[in-house]
Amino acid sequence: MSQDGPARRSTLSRRGVLKGGGAVAFAGVSVAALKLPFFSVPGAQQDPASCRARDVSEEEMSLVISNWTGYIDPRKDPKSTWKGFRESTGIKVDYNVDVNDNAEFYAKVKNQLGSCDPIDRDLIVMTDWMAARMIGLGWIQPLDKANVPQLHANILDSLRDKPWDPGLEHHAPWQSGLTGIAYNSAVTGEIKSFEELVTRPDLKGKITLLSEMRDTMGFLLKVAGADPGDFTEDEWHDALDLLKKAIADKQLRSFAGNNYLQELSGGNVVACEAWSGDVIQAQFENPDIKFVVPEEGLSLWSDNMLVPNQATHQANAEKWIDYYYDPAVAAKLASWVNYICPVAGAREEMEKIDSSLVDNPLIFPDDDLLSNTFDFMDLDDRQNAQYEREWADVTAG
Repeated sequence: MSQDGPARRSTLSRRGVLKGGGAVAFAGVSVAALKLPFFSVPGAQQDPASCRARDVSEEEMSLVISNWTGYIDPRKDPKSTWKGFRESTGIKVDYNVDVNDNAEFYAKVKNQLGSCDPIDRDLIVMTDWMAARMIGLGWIQPLDKANVPQLHANILDSLRDKPWDPGLEHHAPWQSGLTGIAYNSAVTGEIKSFEELVTRPDLKGKITLLSEMRDTMGFLLKVAGADPGDFTEDEWHDALDLLKKAIADKQLRSFAGNNYLQELSGGNVVACEAWSGDVIQAQFENPDIKFVVPEEGLSLWSDNMLVPNQATHQANAEKWIDYYYDPAVAAKLASWVNYICPVAGAREEMEKIDSSLVDNPLIFPDDDLLSNTFDFMDLDDRQNAQYEREWADVTAG
């Protein structure tokens, strides 16, 4: 079993482990190798109703999960949510920290899921766009609504009725987050916009952008005057031209994945595109690090629990989902991972756990903040393959 690590994609923990790092290579393998094109998979479409295993949850009190790094409170803590689940249900959990990148995980499982073969997982956690893709391919089992009453009662209204899965039939958000800008205010002064980030002369060579296409291109579409949720091919290429110019002008130090805050904390960069929960953690170590809502807005995303086809412990997975939608449990988890808690009522429960986090808008955002967020447009297979390829061509230098 993997040990608990830092939160989600970050290489940090809330306790301020900010050592190590080193620059991410600008281009070449470090970026392009992660960009696996999503060409159509012939014959991959499945019918979840006919591609399912017998559920042995009653006979086997076990559950196998794949999640992102450090997305749970420490499992060795006798008061952890992990221990609470085991004690309240009797279910033993094999918890794997083996989701490092949506594209990478897709590449690992696409042949099995596309052929209606098991992946030996009962629950996986994927970001919105990948969750939508897998659901669309018929690779995900519908949830039994009767088994997850707390999900339907307590999920935040802002996370209901996603167009790719209305009614929460196939997914349950594990944690949500915002993508914006982090900077060292002691060095840069205030940064107000993504446009500033990619053009300001004093930031030249001292910024990083995120290596996942949707993260970075959503903001560049905004800078180009387009709506990331509904853009044309011409608007896509206008935004891509802005990225090409930033690279040609040597504005970027690198495209970064997991270690962008190590770069910021270590002084190699002074500003970067960033995920909200990571910044909260970094601020424990250095209060000069700020997270800003860019003038272009914030990208809002969720990482979602999904039951893949051929899972053999679906009822146990649904007990896990329902347990983590108890507001008291959700608050305890949020106090560690520091991302947006998807559970209504958790804010009130947080008063009993850590009152310093109750009014943190990056964990419990208000309606005004959420109204300033955007999503990335759903892409069909042709668009996805084209845009990922063109993104990889540009970022590979």
